[in-house]
Amino acid sequence: MAKQKSVYACTECGGQTLKWQGQCPHCQSWNTLIETVAEKQISRFSPVSETGLVQNLSEVEAQEETRYATGISELDRVLGGGLVRGGVVLLGGDPGIGKSTLLLQALSHMSGFQKVLYISGEESAQQVALRAKRLTLSVQAVPLFAEIQLEKIQAALSEHKPCVAVIDSIQTIYSEALQSAPGSVAQVRECAAQLTRLAKASGTAIILVGHVTKEGALAGPRVLEHMVDTVLYFEGDMHSSFRLVRAFKNRFGAVNELGVFAMGEKGLREVRNPSALFLSHHDGQVAGSCVMVTQEGTRPLLVEIQALVDEARSPHPRRLCVGLEQNRLAMLLAVLHRHAGVPCFDQDVFVNAVGGVKITEPGADLAILLAIVSSLKNKPLIEKMVVIGEIGLAGEVRPVQRGQERLKEAAKLGFTRAIIPLANKPKQAISGIEITAVGRISEAVAHMYG
Repeated sequence: MAKQKSVYACTECGGQTLKWQGQCPHCQSWNTLIETVAEKQISRFSPVSETGLVQNLSEVEAQEETRYATGISELDRVLGGGLVRGGVVLLGGDPGIGKSTLLLQALSHMSGFQKVLYISGEESAQQVALRAKRLTLSVQAVPLFAEIQLEKIQAALSEHKPCVAVIDSIQTIYSEALQSAPGSVAQVRECAAQLTRLAKASGTAIILVGHVTKEGALAGPRVLEHMVDTVLYFEGDMHSSFRLVRAFKNRFGAVNELGVFAMGEKGLREVRNPSALFLSHHDGQVAGSCVMVTQEGTRPLLVEIQALVDEARSPHPRRLCVGLEQNRLAMLLAVLHRHAGVPCFDQDVFVNAVGGVKITEPGADLAILLAIVSSLKNKPLIEKMVVIGEIGLAGEVRPVQRGQERLKEAAKLGFTRAIIPLANKPKQAISGIEITAVGRISEAVAHMYG
């Protein structure tokens, strides 16, 4: 029997090379080449859309896409209003975080209005039935197909013609046209491409469940994320009951939208007021605590920033951030010293975003610095005060996006004071909240106690 030839495929770009190298010769990524079985080049591809004549873009008639509501408002928010007809959604997350549970709940809600199909490649029919029974879901109209062969899945989709189909998961599906094992770069890329073409041709909205690697990225080639229309990530600490669903790509809606859920005995429950999760409930005002308003897509969220400043016991003071940009803390401390006269070079500084939320926007800069000053002086900030603003290296307080929406959200939750950038000062007063606009970090430090 002839020995099977092998090639090395890049998990980032899908490029192939005959020999292993430390760096991919196609995309220059390091340590991304994985050995796979060499596949015969067979033409299996057809165009996603119908071919036609070249025409002027202004002559193309743009129509609003048909959407299917999932019955879960937080999931609809992240999707941009619901599932799009013919759209492909990729949902990734850590094992056991609740991906299958959320999708089974969504199909249970949708089965009363739309034709659905649940394709399980990881669990048997009995296991899925036990989960539905445990969650007390109405699944009389939810057909289940336990299969991992792509060709049989395509036949089932063509026969039943569901409006929405869930495939759990894409890493377990394999095609007979390829010899490599399920989950390999070639199999994941081929199966995702074929299912995407089927979705576009038939109008079926397909949700693909994806595994993640140890680093938290979706397993398989990076081209997988380019094929689909929407990429969602399930986030959250396994030791906490709260789960976050975040959109990183969405061709039919806004990116960085956030859906908040709480895991309970009956599955995932929507959290209507997520700001309450990220605010600590102290008996009184404490030093080192500052509340900011961050923007997640179209949703403003109030998050408490906590800082602890303590005298350093070693020649190299520690700088540690949890849920915030690690490398930005050293820069902010340098600006605080240079432009506000508050030195921290001999202090250990620890900063934390309460509730396990991750804040990547620079609008948290001012809240971080005021929390650090409050902890250093061991003096609490004014009660019911929120802070927003980005800090520049020259010590200026730069504006943030959607400033008025953030202030209205803070006023709605009972906050009465706000320190904001001068450029974000509203032209008309917002009822219930007193606004202090500052242009420099030194001004913000001077106004932090009233």
